[in-house]
Amino acid sequence: MAPATNQRDNGAGHETGDDALLAALDLGSNSFHMVVARRVLGQLRVVDRLREMVRMAEGLDGHGGLRKDVLERALECLARFGQRIRHLPSGNVRVVATNTVRQLRDPRVFLQPAEAALGHAVEIVSGREEARLVYLGVAHGMAPSGKRRLVIDIGGGSTEFIIGEGYEPLERESLQMGCVASTRRFFADGRIGRKRWKEGLTEISAEFQQFARAYRERGWDEAMGSSGTIKSIGEIVAAMKLTRGTITDAALAELCERLQACERIDAIQLPGLPDDRRPVIAGGALVLQAAFNELGLQRMQPSKAALREGLLHDMLGRGSERDPREISVDALMQRYDVDREQAARVERTALDLFDPSADAWRLAADARRALAWAARLHELGLAIAHSQHHVHGAYLIEHSDIDGFSSTEQQVLAALVRCQRRTIAMPVIDALPARLEEPTLRCALLLRLAVLLHRSHDREAAPTVRLRVDGKQLHLRLPSGWLQRHSLTGQDLDRECDEMAKVGYALTIRSG
Repeated sequence: MAPATNQRDNGAGHETGDDALLAALDLGSNSFHMVVARRVLGQLRVVDRLREMVRMAEGLDGHGGLRKDVLERALECLARFGQRIRHLPSGNVRVVATNTVRQLRDPRVFLQPAEAALGHAVEIVSGREEARLVYLGVAHGMAPSGKRRLVIDIGGGSTEFIIGEGYEPLERESLQMGCVASTRRFFADGRIGRKRWKEGLTEISAEFQQFARAYRERGWDEAMGSSGTIKSIGEIVAAMKLTRGTITDAALAELCERLQACERIDAIQLPGLPDDRRPVIAGGALVLQAAFNELGLQRMQPSKAALREGLLHDMLGRGSERDPREISVDALMQRYDVDREQAARVERTALDLFDPSADAWRLAADARRALAWAARLHELGLAIAHSQHHVHGAYLIEHSDIDGFSSTEQQVLAALVRCQRRTIAMPVIDALPARLEEPTLRCALLLRLAVLLHRSHDREAAPTVRLRVDGKQLHLRLPSGWLQRHSLTGQDLDRECDEMAKVGYALTIRSG
């Protein structure tokens, strides 16, 4: 390993300096992908890739459930992947689940055994965050240019559409269509045929209307396609000698004609088509043809890079001063006109309470960051109303598209903001992945104290507070005479003792 001075520790053993080994896993609706890379002279050098066709989307039952055999298939794959990365620090591994897990009624049914099999945390990302990561991967996989790019990623359950320049996405959309989902939707009994194809093309094309015109008006200089579906189509049209791998409108039309002529999915025979891609190629080609038609595409270049490469580069960003989450939190504060001075006061006190508690409560650096962001955003809901502003703020955080944050991270942040005052809402804590429940509750208790101590919005320096924690005991010490001078805060602290007791924690307060 490189000397410690050349490494940046980003918490939880996160090393992003030279020679650091990073792993990114994309748990897609069709395939699970893993890429392991080493950072060498500031660049990522891939040292290992693994891919398994899991077809998670096949297991969705239409009611938010997942078939047992498909879950077991996925867990077996993750156990194999886990053998390769179990030794890596948790902060050097990012695992994201996409559309199929987003559709589950209770994602914890998958997340808890998945994390146990893999040995690392699994995050759910929204469709728009998935789009951002896809674009980041594709953009880093190409030579820098001033061209505006359209990127399309056809996954198993969803398809992402992004327009961007450089490494920055300008437009992002995610639609509930993909190679597995569309095959099940239009060719569920295995039959294709021209009539079904036309009906499917009409239905999918109609879904493009919500953004196709705006995209065409924005414009782009070149179109790129990522994902296994588009890569396979590029290989097929090359094997058919229609192009050298570029997907043109004419080549795609010829391919789709061949698919319709096959009549049945199990009868599809195309040069360059892998056996494991045959069951879903019809749905993927149908989506791509609709995209070409509605966006007026004439040619598309397949990209080797995709979501997992975007995850790797995003990890490097998280280990730098330009963490995209920091930028997003600042943007939220600006958008909702948050009182920055008050937010800074609460953040300082919250972190002063966190730091002496971290070891005893086994709180990692990612919990500290979440607490800091929650402190900055704790008054976000005031933009809607003072009454129940903690509820309004939590709703905005949980249901907004926030660049850089996974859905899981937003859920934690929303829980902290929701629990900052009044009754501690245990249902929102209990809804988190099991590994996050206790750390989030403990951070919420610290945030509550910080908010309470600054409730008056007084600009005077905060009191020097000392906190010692011992299991579920919190011992808060305030300066001598301070409570006498702040009797209202003293009453609030007495009520806080009662609130903490309701969730099994004991708060004692002393002066001097």
